[in-house]
Amino acid sequence: MYEVEVKVTADHERVRRELNERDADAGRTVVQEDTYFDAPHRDFAETDEALRVREQATVREGESPTDALDGADSRVTYKGPLVDEESKTREEHETGVESGTELRAVLDGLGFAEAARVRKVRSYYGYEDVTVTLDDVTDLGEYVEVELEVEREADIPDARARAYDALRDLGLDPDDQIRTSYLGLLLE
Repeated sequence: MYEVEVKVTADHERVRRELNERDADAGRTVVQEDTYFDAPHRDFAETDEALRVREQATVREGESPTDALDGADSRVTYKGPLVDEESKTREEHETGVESGTELRAVLDGLGFAEAARVRKVRSYYGYEDVTVTLDDVTDLGEYVEVELEVEREADIPDARARAYDALRDLGLDPDDQIRTSYLGLLLE
């Protein structure tokens, strides 16, 4: 599977207004804490790969994002290198795990070292055939991502064009996209 993603900085209040005017489907808001690991056998910074353990929980109205992480769901994700120069498209594999804490201990025991943690509050919207997320990333600020998933590499150009169209519909410029991950931005 390929995740086709386009990310820009944007004011969330303005983008929410645009989404509401276009009758986008407001989804849930979650808090995510991502722990990224370095491998003992190769340098992920050089290979442009990522290994992540994500803990995620839905933020209920009136609840603090920090409190929401108690009892969070956990997932492990491998992200391959970028596959094109026009977006943040990558091959991605993800699965649920019973305990993020235990998985981090397993990875530590195998020699994987924690590289960094990224925390964000993410609000999901369904718009046309894309997912729009409004991300408030600790120590980085506000971003908008437009994402689609495709099974075949041949479908990437069409998906990227649809993501660009969605950004334009929301008054955002695809030429302003940031291809660096949140982890990369934090480490700069």
